[in-house]
Amino acid sequence: MLTLAPRASKPQSPDLLAWYDRHRRSLPWRAEAGEVPDPYRVWLSEIMLQQTTVTAVKPFYLRFLERFPTVAALAEAPVDAVMQAWAGLGYYSRARNLHACAKAVVDKHAGAFPATEAELLALPGIGAYTAAAVAAIAFHEPAAAVDGNVERVVSRLFTVEEPLPKAKPLLRTLTLEMVPLDRPGDFAQALMDLGATICTPKRPACALCPWMAPCEARAQGSQELYPKKQKKLTGDLRRGAAFVVLRADDSILLRTRPTQGLLGGMVETPTSAWEPGYEPSRAMLDAPIEARWQRLPGLVRHVFTHFPLELTVFLAKVPRGTPEPGDMRWTLRRDLHEEALPGVMKKVLAHALGDGKPVRNGAAKPKPDQI
Repeated sequence: MLTLAPRASKPQSPDLLAWYDRHRRSLPWRAEAGEVPDPYRVWLSEIMLQQTTVTAVKPFYLRFLERFPTVAALAEAPVDAVMQAWAGLGYYSRARNLHACAKAVVDKHAGAFPATEAELLALPGIGAYTAAAVAAIAFHEPAAAVDGNVERVVSRLFTVEEPLPKAKPLLRTLTLEMVPLDRPGDFAQALMDLGATICTPKRPACALCPWMAPCEARAQGSQELYPKKQKKLTGDLRRGAAFVVLRADDSILLRTRPTQGLLGGMVETPTSAWEPGYEPSRAMLDAPIEARWQRLPGLVRHVFTHFPLELTVFLAKVPRGTPEPGDMRWTLRRDLHEEALPGVMKKVLAHALGDGKPVRNGAAKPKPDQI
C-alpha cells in the first residue's frame, strides 16, 4: 500500500520563489531577472492570454507589438487596424476593449498606466484578474492575480470543495494570503508557471512541485478532482447560410458586422441570421445580390462560446463592375489577409474558394471564437 508523506502545515512563498528562480519560463512579454517590467507589454500579454494558449499567443504578440510598439501607437491607430491585427485570436471584444483602454491611458493618464490595482480596474476592458496581474508584475503591488492555472493550484493546495465559479472569491482570498510583500510580481508569475508546467489538469508532476508537502489534494491522492466545476450547459445548434460572391476582377464581397454583439466589428461575407431552425432551402431570400448561386456540398462547422454553428455556403460569380450593396464593399482576394476576418469566415472562404489564400495567418491555431 502506498504511504504518502505527511503534509506541512502551510505552503510557503519562499519555496515557490526558489523554484521559480530556477525554472522560470522565458516568454516574449516577461522581463528577465533584474529588468524593469514594461506595463504596456504586461497588459497586452495578459489581455491576449485570456482564454488562449501561450503557444497561440506568441506569434500574435510579436507581430502586434511590432505594429503597435507603445500604448500611444495603439491609441492613435484606427480601430479597424486593431481588429485586423487581432483577427484569428478569438474573443474579439478584447480587441475593441484593448483599443478603448489604450485611448483612456493616453487621454486620462498622459500615456502612463496607473500603478494601483484599483485604478487599473477602472480602465475599459480590465477585469479583476488583469488589474491584479499588471499591478503585481509591473508595479510590485501585493495583489492576487488568479487565473485558471492559479485556481487549479490553490484549489488543490487547500482542497476547495466549492465548485467554480462560486469558489472564485475564496480562491482569491487564499491566494492573497500567500502573496509576499517583497516579490509580488514574481510570485504571481511563479504561480502561473507552476500551474502551466507542473500542476497541470491531468497527470500533474507532483514529485517536482515545490509545494508537494503542503498540498492537501496530493496527500489524499485526489489532485485531478480539483478544481470542482459546475457542469457546463451547451447551447443549441444554430444554422445559417453564408454567401461568397467572386467578381471577375478577383474581388470578394464583404461587410463589417455591427460593433455590438457576437464578433462585433469583425469582417464577414454576407450571411443569413444564425438560428436553430434555419432552412437552407430558403436561403435565396437572404442572398445579398441577384446572381446565379451555387450551393456548395458539405457544411462549415464552428464552435462559439455558447453554441455550435453550421453554415451552408453559396457561391456566385459575377461580372467585373458589378456594384456592391450599400452596406458592403469589394476586396481583392489578394488583400483578404488585411481584413479582420474571424476564424469562422476564414473557414467559409476556404470552403468556397478552395485555395486556402484567405486563411493564412502564420499562427498556431487558437481556441474557438468567442464573443
